[in-house]
Amino acid sequence: MPPILSVVIVNWNVRDLLARALESIRSSWPDFENIEVIVVDNASRDGSADMVRSMFPGVHLIASGQNRGFTGGNNLGIRAATGEYILLLNPDTEIIADALETMVTYLQEHPDVALVGPKLLDPDGSPQSSRRRFPSLSVLFLESTWLQSLLPRRRLQQYYVDDVEDSGIQDVDWVTGAAMMVRREVIETVGLLDEGFFMYCEELDWCRRIRSAGWRIVYVPAAQVIHYGGKSSDQVVAARHIYFQSSKVRYTRKHHGRWAAEVLRLWLLGQYVWQYALEWLKWLSGHRRALRKERLHAYSQVIQSKLKQP
Repeated sequence: MPPILSVVIVNWNVRDLLARALESIRSSWPDFENIEVIVVDNASRDGSADMVRSMFPGVHLIASGQNRGFTGGNNLGIRAATGEYILLLNPDTEIIADALETMVTYLQEHPDVALVGPKLLDPDGSPQSSRRRFPSLSVLFLESTWLQSLLPRRRLQQYYVDDVEDSGIQDVDWVTGAAMMVRREVIETVGLLDEGFFMYCEELDWCRRIRSAGWRIVYVPAAQVIHYGGKSSDQVVAARHIYFQSSKVRYTRKHHGRWAAEVLRLWLLGQYVWQYALEWLKWLSGHRRALRKERLHAYSQVIQSKLKQP
């Protein structure tokens, strides 16, 4: 009989955090044999794959010969998964108490719900923003840029769902991808993650497709997961900027049209050119030259990419 739950984790060079995540799964679901855990290792160089083989022999390891990104790696894991429900989980997370059972039970009791997201916590236990509404064009142009302060506070509150208490179960447009559980039937209906997104915005696009197909997406705060955040992408600063911004452009093209996406791409590139100029002036003045040199190098790579998908 297939397991009720498959947990898919895509890993890249965060061996110790991955081990902690796997231990937390085992603690959350003591009957470890009755769930399926799949680790897709994206050609890590830190011994992650060997650690999984030696410390977690019951885990299904898919050792990819290349870095397929967050999206491609998750799709590999989803294709291999046999569970009725599939949890996509970041390797820099820890499951708290019975969070897995709480999410599974909610999906079992609410057949019109496609996907649930838990309450994410920072390592100190404080809430981490994970609920979202779909972004407007103004949010796409300004959020997570150095001009974010130009957005009206009310608009940001709406986007981050800060206008609703996070203590209760609630329908949302989408949840961030560090931890989200989806029923297999939904994937068979709407398809896999779009691999045109190497990383970033893939869960936003997926949730939008799910909502468009008539399903509900629900935030379930009784299920809690610690998320350390960004430990893989922190290793490649310039690439993180490129993937984040180019994914935003791709999402805009898919859901707001080619013209809006091209204007957004040029707008974002212009911001990096401006920031490059500011950093160059600061370097010229002798202010913290090592930091300025590092930033100049990163911004130069972003500009050269033209924010087109690598």
